[in-house]
Order: sequence, then structure tokens, then C-alpha cells
Amino acid sequence: MLIRPATLEDCAAIWSIIGPIIAAGETYALPRNWSREEALAYWLAPEHEVFVAEAEGCVLGTCYLQPNKLGGGAHVANAGFATGEAARGRGIARAMGRHVLDHARARRFRAMQFNFVVGSNEPAVRLWTSLGFETLCRLPEAFDHPALGFVDALVMFRKL
Repeated sequence: MLIRPATLEDCAAIWSIIGPIIAAGETYALPRNWSREEALAYWLAPEHEVFVAEAEGCVLGTCYLQPNKLGGGAHVANAGFATGEAARGRGIARAMGRHVLDHARARRFRAMQFNFVVGSNEPAVRLWTSLGFETLCRLPEAFDHPALGFVDALVMFRKL
């Protein structure tokens, strides 16, 4: 598997991954009715350094890295991750997570923080915990899950 910077030629593949995830509304606090253009504008925002994970020429996942905040908070990284449905369970998210952590260190970030991990997204919580993230706090009923109702969101953090 190769993890590389995304290019404009990857837009269709990125949309095929993030579109269904956003529409499902189970893991990202984003409008479920976003159009292709709105979703790609968010994912490919100028402040995001976007990557894709591919194998045999097929994009299996995508992620981005950005400063969590500006100014005095710019030394802490933030990131987003999405794996295609058919590629789940194959270690794609773990590989992207390691890649982004390494890249964040190389960019001289001192820590990484996830501001809003949906608590019912157990695979993500397990993954980030296994990669050294701590849950700093639980935001009670902060996410309106389409099937489960109001569920907690987590703030997760690790030093680099």
C-alpha cells in the first residue's frame, strides 16, 4: 500500500469514500445532505494537507492533516480519516493514522488532538487508543446519531 499526497485526479475516488460516510451521518458532525462539491470543498480545504492510501492503483482511503487551531494553538495537529467500505478491516486506517502521526512529527507539531470522536464509533476509538491517544473528556450527548439518538463525543489527544 502507498500513502501519497492527494491530487485533483483523486477527487472522484475521494468522493466515493467520503460521500457515503457523510450521508450516513454516523461518524462525522457534517451535514448529511452535502453535495459532492460541498464535501470535497471541506475535505480538500486549503488548510488541509490531504493524502490517499492506494493499492494496485485503487484508492482505499483518504485522510487530512491540519493545525488544530491557529496562532498559539498551531503546534497541535488535527486530522480526519475515511476508509472505503470495501477496504475496511484491512489496516488502511491504521496505516493512514501512523502516516499522519509521522508526518505531523516531521512538520514539527508537538501533539495531535481529535476534537470530536463519536463515542459510538468503536473501531475509531479502539484504533486511536491503540495508537497512543488518551480520551481527555467525554462530551455528553454531543452527537445526534441517526440510529442511536444522542451519543457522547470524545476529545482524544496524544503528544508527538
